[in-house]
Amino acid sequence: MVTRFRSAAQLTGGGVLVWSLLGRLPNAMCPIGTLLLVTRNTDSVWRGSVVAGALAVGQAVGGPLVGRLADRRGQRSVGLVAAAVNTVAILALVAASEGGLDLAWQIGSAALIGLSVPLVGPLSRSRWVGLADGEAELTSSMLSLDGIVDEISFTTGPALVGVLATLASPAVGLLTAAALVGACATLFALHPTAAPGTTAPGTAGARGERAAHRRSGERLLSAPYVLLLAGMGLLGACFGSVQVGVTATTDALGQPGAAGLLYGFMGFTSAFAGIATAALPIRWGLPLRLRAGTVLLCSASVLLLFSGGGVTALAAAIGCLGVAVAPQMITMFGLVERTVPTARLGEAMAALVSAIILAQSAGTFLGGWFADHVGPTAPFRVTVASAAAALLLALLTATDRRYRRRSPARADVRSHADAGAGTPAARTAGAAEDAVRPVAGSTTKPKITPTPGADSRQDAEPTRPHREGIEQPAPSRRA
Repeated sequence: MVTRFRSAAQLTGGGVLVWSLLGRLPNAMCPIGTLLLVTRNTDSVWRGSVVAGALAVGQAVGGPLVGRLADRRGQRSVGLVAAAVNTVAILALVAASEGGLDLAWQIGSAALIGLSVPLVGPLSRSRWVGLADGEAELTSSMLSLDGIVDEISFTTGPALVGVLATLASPAVGLLTAAALVGACATLFALHPTAAPGTTAPGTAGARGERAAHRRSGERLLSAPYVLLLAGMGLLGACFGSVQVGVTATTDALGQPGAAGLLYGFMGFTSAFAGIATAALPIRWGLPLRLRAGTVLLCSASVLLLFSGGGVTALAAAIGCLGVAVAPQMITMFGLVERTVPTARLGEAMAALVSAIILAQSAGTFLGGWFADHVGPTAPFRVTVASAAAALLLALLTATDRRYRRRSPARADVRSHADAGAGTPAARTAGAAEDAVRPVAGSTTKPKITPTPGADSRQDAEPTRPHREGIEQPAPSRRA
């Protein structure tokens, strides 16, 4: 396991992992920081919740858009612009709130923060998958390593804001987040591992690529991907309801300060489980891991219903729940790599994060209603219901057949055939696909025969290099 992590770290480089970690912290700091800042300056929890909600909605809407732009235009240029806009938006929110401006200005600034999040986390996963180049063991190790980084930022961000708000003010916490975005998200975007995008903007190739995307059958929203969005959403509902339940329960027990420690403990156990995930044998496929993970998630959530007697019992239940979190997320991100077009991987990762955010907001809302109308541990009923739904979904749909690895060569040929059916390039692409398809029972490697128009086909398919007269292996069809 240590060797796997060392290989993953060597492939990425230690510096980019540091920028990736620090660049994600503002994403975890801004929601709670916004709530604390606006609540303190307006003396209204409702106003603080409205502004924080605008940030969450902005992030849910803007995440897939930023991810799509990064896939098309490249992570470097999009990341630099997003980091700059995000930094200015955070500063604008602090200025509007501290200056006592109308609530609409604060809502607008918060929405812009959400819309312009640089997506360091999703774009990191997209980079790591690209660097792994389809190697299953290396991909698993890199996603596990990324899951640990995610858990550290997820638990450290809110804690850092809380400490700064206590020692100084909530504004200092948000100003720190702005500094981290401006510096670390920028360095992350500038790192040489940044994906260049599918085509350069303004070129004939770019226009052809856009036309191919419009007419291609390679859509993002395939049935397996929609199922992953649903599963990630149910996990987000668990997050939201657990946060409310822990806050309400510790407050009822007379120890409200323990809530932050319990969140941190859940992050610790989740990070530990993420490390252990890398040690699982490859023969334990991702669909099997998803089914097993949801069983663990559902079992741990039931323990929360009986944890209201004391902080120790609550901590034990929260720790068990944390063990199920990172493996679930790592597995679902790994399945995304199998089910979406490679050219849209960043957008797909960002959409998964948006699903978590929206569902987490819904879980928080439902959990708050249950806490007010039923009791302090009642939000955990939402957690159990969400986990049970996730379990049912995984048991019914998570199969090796459904989550087969895509065949890049076949997908590319089909895409270009749809985009330019009847053209010489399309006919050439179809012939090339037939040429590389092995004949049943044959042990001879197929040979690609040079055909007229090969150069034009190569221009049309930049992701599928062709060398005339060189033997090419058959495209991978691993499950």
